[in-house]
Amino acid sequence: METSPRRAWIPAALLVGVLYLLIGRVFVLFANHVHLWRLAAWVASAGAYAAHIGYEHFRLRSPPRRTALHVAVAVAVGGFSLAVAGMIHSLSVSSVIRPAWLLALVLWPTFTAVPAFVGALVAAAILSRLPRSADSRSPRRVREP
Repeated sequence: METSPRRAWIPAALLVGVLYLLIGRVFVLFANHVHLWRLAAWVASAGAYAAHIGYEHFRLRSPPRRTALHVAVAVAVGGFSLAVAGMIHSLSVSSVIRPAWLLALVLWPTFTAVPAFVGALVAAAILSRLPRSADSRSPRRVREP
């Protein structure tokens, strides 16, 4: 089943959200050189963030606010899934869910999505002001001698 152009952002947001979860969980596995692996996780997450903004802007041609909203949703999905993963890990260690984890299910997505929205809004606004060298909607003009 194909996704309509209006809904094409949903699978992308879910995919990037799962990517944030994978980055957050896989990079934790490497206990050696924690600082280096944490930096690598930040770089990988920044790459996913930038790629998502680029996909929204160049492929879906979303306006800046919509781009920012879709990117923030992906970040919130990643934040929520990391909170769930942390809660499950905590539950496996102590077999009791502390109330702080229930609060984390709300706070982690919020505290990550709000700055992600602002950053994506700024980036998308800058991208929208740049001239497009090869716009696919307009035919190329050929210079005649």
